[in-house]
Amino acid sequence: MEEFGNTQFFCVDKDLSTVKDVLQDVCAAMNDKGYNPVNQIVGYIMSGDPTYVTSHMGARSKIMKLERDEIVEELLNAYIQSNHWE
Repeated sequence: MEEFGNTQFFCVDKDLSTVKDVLQDVCAAMNDKGYNPVNQIVGYIMSGDPTYVTSHMGARSKIMKLERDEIVEELLNAYIQSNHWE
């Protein structure tokens, strides 16, 4: 019988600085091509379709090396820290 009274913990043991570096590179490539990085990355995260990310400067290859949950975690961590919620 499963116990549903306890909270499950979700932990990703990845180097988030690497995720940050990839996101910086991807955003730079998107800006260079005239795309809105926020719209395109949201499209990628929501759909999993890598064609939302330009192949310019290797951005598509770089972002595909990450799991989408890693990207969300990095973005949420940055947002929480920038708002001093921690």
